[in-house]
Amino acid sequence: MKEKFIQFMQGRYGVDTLNNHALFLVIALFVLNIFFNNRIIMLLGYLIWFIVIYRMFSRQTYKRYQENEKYLTSIKPVQQFFNLQKKRMSDRSHKYYRCPSCKQMVRLPKGKGKIIVTCPSCHHKFEKRT
Repeated sequence: MKEKFIQFMQGRYGVDTLNNHALFLVIALFVLNIFFNNRIIMLLGYLIWFIVIYRMFSRQTYKRYQENEKYLTSIKPVQQFFNLQKKRMSDRSHKYYRCPSCKQMVRLPKGKGKIIVTCPSCHHKFEKRT
């Protein structure tokens, strides 16, 4: 049975990040539907579920790959924001500031008072209190 499934899936796209996030959305919609019992939420969940299954079993791997890459580039700023917040929370001995010129993030040690900071990318000098 396992060999038949492997043979069936050869040449098909499978699961990627877009499918995983869409499946989490489907689960969230179904849980939401339990509380509100709304047909629109249920139909939207089934529609997204159908799209996930279609993408998973699709033989047009290049198109599915392009869709996933477009999705990954669209969520990259959100991922960077949350990664920066996670890094800030774990690093309590430094403060993070943005360069007023190029918006590059600069990490400064805490407890040094007012210091003049030189941006590593644009070499703009600005004063910050740490």
